[in-house]
Amino acid sequence: MNIEKFPIALDPELYHAWPDLALAPDGKLVCVFNECTTHCFRPYTRIMLCDSTDNGRTWSEKRPLTEGTEGLDYYYNCPRITTLPDGRMAVNVDRIPKSGENNSNQAENVVCFSSDNGQNWSAPLSLPLKGIVPDKYRYLNNGRLAIAAHYPVDGKLTEFMHYSDDDGKTWSEAVTVAQDPRYNFCEACLIPVGDNTVVALLRENSGMGYDCFKVISTDNGESWGPPIPFPLPGCHRPVGGILKDGRVFITFRLCHGGGCGMGAGAQNFFGALTDRESLLSTTRNDAGTRLIPIDYDRALRADTGYSGWVQLSDDSLYVVNYIVDDAIDRGQIRGYKLTLDEMLFPERPPKCKVCNCPKTCCKRYGKTE
Repeated sequence: MNIEKFPIALDPELYHAWPDLALAPDGKLVCVFNECTTHCFRPYTRIMLCDSTDNGRTWSEKRPLTEGTEGLDYYYNCPRITTLPDGRMAVNVDRIPKSGENNSNQAENVVCFSSDNGQNWSAPLSLPLKGIVPDKYRYLNNGRLAIAAHYPVDGKLTEFMHYSDDDGKTWSEAVTVAQDPRYNFCEACLIPVGDNTVVALLRENSGMGYDCFKVISTDNGESWGPPIPFPLPGCHRPVGGILKDGRVFITFRLCHGGGCGMGAGAQNFFGALTDRESLLSTTRNDAGTRLIPIDYDRALRADTGYSGWVQLSDDSLYVVNYIVDDAIDRGQIRGYKLTLDEMLFPERPPKCKVCNCPKTCCKRYGKTE
C-alpha cells in the first residue's frame, strides 16, 4: 500500500475543517469544506469549494458556495457533497442557530444543487431534517432518497433520518435510526448494501473510546435493528462505502478516550477495509476489519479526522481530511491518494463445522470436523 499527501487549502487567518469530496460527472474532483474563525468559536463561517482536474495532485483556489455568516444569527457546520444518479451534484449542510446553549435540535439542514459539474449552484433549499453533522444527501439502492443527522433526546444523542420516494418533493416523518439510554449515537453514515438493506455506521460520543456501532435496516430505512459493536476502536465520524471489487472502505478518526476532543486523543486519522459480510454480521466477533493509519496530527492542539473519499478511475482512493499538524493552530484541508493492495483484505477462509473458526485454527489445536 502507498499513501501520497497533497495540500488542498490552507489560510493562516482562517480555520478550514470538515471537508467532503465527490467525483463530478466530467471527472474532476470537487472538495467542499467550512471556512471559519476557529473550531469552537464561529462568529464567521462560510462553505467553500475547490476543484482538481489531475486526480487531486493540484487544486484550484477556494471559492464560496454560501454567504458568510458574520453578523447573522446562524453558522454553518459540516457540509457533505454527492454526485446524484441524474448527473447533478448536491451539497447539504447543517445551519445552526447561534443563540442558546443546546440548540442542535433546532439546526436546519439545507441543500444546494449544481447541474454543471459544480461550477454554479442553486440557492439553499430547506430540508425537513433537524440536527447536526448530517450524512450525505443519499440515494439508496431502490431509488429512495435518505437524509440523516442527530440531536439529543432525554440527555442522549440520537440519530434520525427522513426518506423520500419522489426525489425530494415530499418526505417521511422522522425515523429513529439509533437510540439507546446507554450510549450517545451520532454522525451516522448510511451504506446501502442491496436487498433493501442499509447499514448505518455510528460514532459513540461518550468519550470512552468505544467501538463504532452499527444498526441494520432491511426495509430501506423505515425501521432499524438494535445497536451492534463493530471493530473500529474509538471511531469518530465513520465515512464508508463499497468499492468496485465489493470490499468496503471506511475512514474515521481514532479517538481512544481519556481526554478525547481538541488536543489529547484527536491525533489519529485511519482508514479500514472490511466486507459486506462483516457489515451484516450480528455480533462483533463475526466482523473483520483491517486498520490503515493514514495521518497523525503533530500539533499540540490536534484536531483532525472528518473526511470524505472517492474511488478514482485507476481504482486508487482519494481521501480528503482536515488537520492542524504544521499549520500552527489553524485547520487545513489535506488530500491523500491511497493505492490498496488486494491482499490487504483476502478472501475469507472456510469455516469449520466444529467451532466456527477457520480450518487452519482447528488443525492447529488438533480439532477435527
